[in-house]
Amino acid sequence: SAYHLYVVRHPQRDELKKYLEANQVGCALHYPLPLHLQKCYASLGYKAGDFPVSEKSASQCLSLPIYPEMTDAQIQRVAEVIKGFFAK
Repeated sequence: SAYHLYVVRHPQRDELKKYLEANQVGCALHYPLPLHLQKCYASLGYKAGDFPVSEKSASQCLSLPIYPEMTDAQIQRVAEVIKGFFAK
């Protein structure tokens, strides 16, 4: 196994990202653009709207911290901050 990304989806992804960052929890947008809209595939001729499910998914995905050295306390902290976002 190669667990290097822990990706979640939420319609308020950008707000969640800002909240996590404001609370010192690292997160990232690893694949913010679906494949058919990336420059390297432009020659295929696809445009926005051609793959709406992929586009929606790309707009909602957020990578949370995950790495082998993460302690239980760090995992708990990430979970608590996320719960705080949904409690507001």
